[in-house]
Amino acid sequence: GYVACKYLRKFAFDKMIELQEILLRTLKPEKSALHYKDLPLDVEALLSLPDHLRKTALTICTLGEATADTVANGTGRVRAAESDYLNQLVGRGYLKKRRKGRYVYFYIEAET
Repeated sequence: GYVACKYLRKFAFDKMIELQEILLRTLKPEKSALHYKDLPLDVEALLSLPDHLRKTALTICTLGEATADTVANGTGRVRAAESDYLNQLVGRGYLKKRRKGRYVYFYIEAET
């Protein structure tokens, strides 16, 4: 009931904080003094995302920068789906992307 739901919310919040700390560690050293409010993917933003986009976003938080193939390996989903989800996150302003040769890399950039 209520107690289980309350515990589950606290667990989810704690997990989001832990993942946000991973995100901070993956940023470039010159940006290591950032605060949570400076990141486009804070806890509130992650919780507002649908489950499928949240899983993709958390995988990028862990990897730092990755192609759709790499994210797909991390989530266990097909590359085409991850490519779509990553581009949705780019469209929402949570991720950036850049092309290196024939590969497109997705990453999180701190807001300035």
